[in-house]
Amino acid sequence: MPFPLFSIGNPMAAPRLSRICLLLVPLLAAGCATVKQETPAGSTVTLALLETTDLHGNVASYDYYKLAPDASLGLERTAALIRAARAEFPNTVLLDNGDTIQGTALADYQAVAAPLPCGETLAIYKVFNALGYDGAGVGNHDFNYGLAYLNQVTGSRFDVDGVDPARAACAGPAFPHVLANVVSVRSGQPLFRPYAIIDKAVTATAPDGGSVRATVKVGIIGFTPPTIMTWDKRHLEGKVRTIGVREAAERYVPEMRAKGADLVVAISHGGLDDSDDTPTLENGSWHLARVPGVDALLIGHSHQVFPNAASTVPQFNLPGVDKAKGTVYGVPTVMAGLWGKQLGVIGLRLRRDGARWIVDKERTTVEVRSIQPAGGAAVAADPAVLPLIAPEHEATIRYVKTPIGDTDFRLSTYFADVGDTSAIQVVNQAQAAYLADYVNANLPQYADLPVLSLASPFKTGSAGATDFTDVAAGRIALNNAADLYLYPNSLVGVKVDGAVLKGWLEKAAGRFNTIDPARRDEQELVDTGFAGFNFDMATSAELQYEIDVTQPPGRRIVDLRWRGSPVAPGQQFLVATNNYRAAGGGAFPGLDGSRTVVTAPDNNRDVLIAYIKQQRELRRAVHGNARSWRFAPVRTAGPVVFHSAPGKVAVARQAGIDNVRELRADDGAGKGLAVYAIELAK
Repeated sequence: MPFPLFSIGNPMAAPRLSRICLLLVPLLAAGCATVKQETPAGSTVTLALLETTDLHGNVASYDYYKLAPDASLGLERTAALIRAARAEFPNTVLLDNGDTIQGTALADYQAVAAPLPCGETLAIYKVFNALGYDGAGVGNHDFNYGLAYLNQVTGSRFDVDGVDPARAACAGPAFPHVLANVVSVRSGQPLFRPYAIIDKAVTATAPDGGSVRATVKVGIIGFTPPTIMTWDKRHLEGKVRTIGVREAAERYVPEMRAKGADLVVAISHGGLDDSDDTPTLENGSWHLARVPGVDALLIGHSHQVFPNAASTVPQFNLPGVDKAKGTVYGVPTVMAGLWGKQLGVIGLRLRRDGARWIVDKERTTVEVRSIQPAGGAAVAADPAVLPLIAPEHEATIRYVKTPIGDTDFRLSTYFADVGDTSAIQVVNQAQAAYLADYVNANLPQYADLPVLSLASPFKTGSAGATDFTDVAAGRIALNNAADLYLYPNSLVGVKVDGAVLKGWLEKAAGRFNTIDPARRDEQELVDTGFAGFNFDMATSAELQYEIDVTQPPGRRIVDLRWRGSPVAPGQQFLVATNNYRAAGGGAFPGLDGSRTVVTAPDNNRDVLIAYIKQQRELRRAVHGNARSWRFAPVRTAGPVVFHSAPGKVAVARQAGIDNVRELRADDGAGKGLAVYAIELAK
């Protein structure tokens, strides 16, 4: 399939891009110039690839859920790192790796509460334009608001059902989005352009030591997890299809080379996984690195930092992965964390060899720079960023302050891993009540089945001490509801039997490491490689079970009972959950979309908000202290530890968790977390 050679940006946005270049000449001179002279053989240049990834709408260094500044995150601080990198490396290419437009109250405000008009540019893309991004990939969460919205904010012309292909493109970013492995069902063509080739003007060093202006044709190609077809089935089914990451790369990389790309940079929104290379593999970057012709790899999705010599994350210890140098099968590779906390920097050393630029991999460097170095203060925000989105930022703050109810207890996830249900029970109650009402009104054939709900703690400290849900006693506003339910999922009801229910809980219990009672040294209770949002739990006195962490995964659920009687394998239940889980998200056994009996028209968060409004007052005795699960008692020779924000023992006690104590106020990992011990025998 033929594709033109693209310069920076959407051709339809060329006039806008010209204005941006004129306004930002000191910043973007290298990106806006055109160079036609021949480059002498033997010339060298360092071209720095700068990556942001998984920004999730975090433009401002601000927590809309807590209504407070947060210096540990935000593109306005990453912008300072970008400026510093450009001062160090005169020749740069700035790229984003997706999961950009969803994740904060600001993102929800523009997508749902006050939908963005067609003629206006999305807040985060305003900042991207001003910072001079050269291109971007597309992440799985960018599909969360549906194809029509993604089409609008990216200034695209999708040829899919639900989007009018004859309608003029809306305002979008002044750079190309690339995505090679998502295809329109209607047209058979890629949803976005699969790749773009950017003519990047650089200043090189000639063999005689002098400076020479040159052009490097930088090809960028994007990939997203094929599992979007499961996670956002309601938005995508029948409209698009996916192909495997490696398959797409093998199709298009040779074409990019044939069209003159000096370099091929893969923007892969996926981590590293050495599982069999299938068309639905979620994290395909490990296989992608072995595709001939890929010169550099920008990865994401896993919310990790790579390179990181000290990391114990299994994906960074795979064959062919050098977690210290930052290579995967010799390909320079970087992953810049999440939320603007880091900037990835690959310093590609290039040498002109006749008519081509060749990457000197031995001299190429890979690093991740943090906005808040361990033990140090956060870098100052770029003062030019926040004014660009001031109206949207202020409108979001006004919006999230809308009151919806009150609570007499603190709802938090600081100790959700050890049994505190204060921030989870109300979610389960809202979901179960909604499903029961829906079934009674619409599905009388299921009216006699028990109704359960399983929910998880979305914020469990993976990004540091501030990454927990924490709603103070008192007034509850919209921002608190968004903190309790972080994602724009829709409510789904599934019909399962006792065997599937137990398998569901067994999978969730994978959150924990296997504990050896005889060990005398410290043992980590929580497997941080198992996401907190996959730790589904019930919060009902009617369903009771224990988790035996001395047993291997799959054999941990003990004494599962419904209303005091053992749950039989064939016993039937209706369970309220979300579209992600019901359709197979997280790879829970028995959940593949086939058990869905209710696909609600309402989002889980809206269901929660309506429930709180109806209850008016949340009380701990009714809404915050029901526990379905406990650890099976076991006495250990040495301490069993976990990590949470420091100084929160009183929060645990208020929630009825009396078997934890703080050991060390700082675990030394640089995220501000403390080390706690839990007595599993109590």
